Amino acid sequence: MGSMTLIAIAGPPGSGKTTWMSQFLSNQDRPLFYCCPGMGAGSVDIARIAYRFPWVQLLREDRTPEIFAKEPDQALVYLELGFHLDLTSPLLASLPCHRVAVVPSGLQTSEWHDWADEVIFGNDIAMFGSDNLPELWSAPLTGRVFDPPSLDDILIELTGEAYGQVQRAKGIFELPDGRAFYVDFVKGLSGIEYSELAIPRWLEGRPERFSGIEVVGWNLEKKIIAETLVAGSLSDDAIAHYQEQYKAIMASETNQEESSLT
Repeated sequence: MGSMTLIAIAGPPGSGKTTWMSQFLSNQDRPLFYCCPGMGAGSVDIARIAYRFPWVQLLREDRTPEIFAKEPDQALVYLELGFHLDLTSPLLASLPCHRVAVVPSGLQTSEWHDWADEVIFGNDIAMFGSDNLPELWSAPLTGRVFDPPSLDDILIELTGEAYGQVQRAKGIFELPDGRAFYVDFVKGLSGIEYSELAIPRWLEGRPERFSGIEVVGWNLEKKIIAETLVAGSLSDDAIAHYQEQYKAIMASETNQEESSLT
């Protein structure tokens, strides 16, 4: 393995795994890599890492067995493990890594404690028993654009358990002014968190960059959730109308700034 370091992170959904890891991704003193096995290319966390930390190299999960032979010296590899993965599987059990469990402070014993070399206390979230594991549902939303009131209504209904019992919901959503937001909800924490992504505004037709949603919960009405998202997104004409308005506003603001300098 040489001088490469592999850190595996596990814990229940919403405990703060990505938040804990992200504090280390700003340091560009050594090559940084990230992998989220089992989620494929259409992962909200993978896209968020890519948007927020563009210098971090994303590893495809089918490359995981090659990590030790391929990555450069001094590389730091973060492997984020979802709750749905079996920590006792031969592949995960055999990885020569430092194992970090991010768990609620009120959780004293669990499979994550048994697995970890280091335990970090994260969000004090509502927990579930090992005999009642939730399901994970995800859907791509690339090209979909939502006006803020409609998006708020959809998310309030979703997290208010109109379509099943939701433990966690997160997503990346495009707005008609060209901005993209990361949205996060964790049962047991207050409210829905909206964070603007520091990426260029998209004001030319439907966005061609990744957006999507992931929901963890029980008895999820997946078809209804998907239909609600489609119905709540904007039409081509509406998107074009909004984008022309925002481009005119931005052009006017630029002209005013240039006038004030002359």
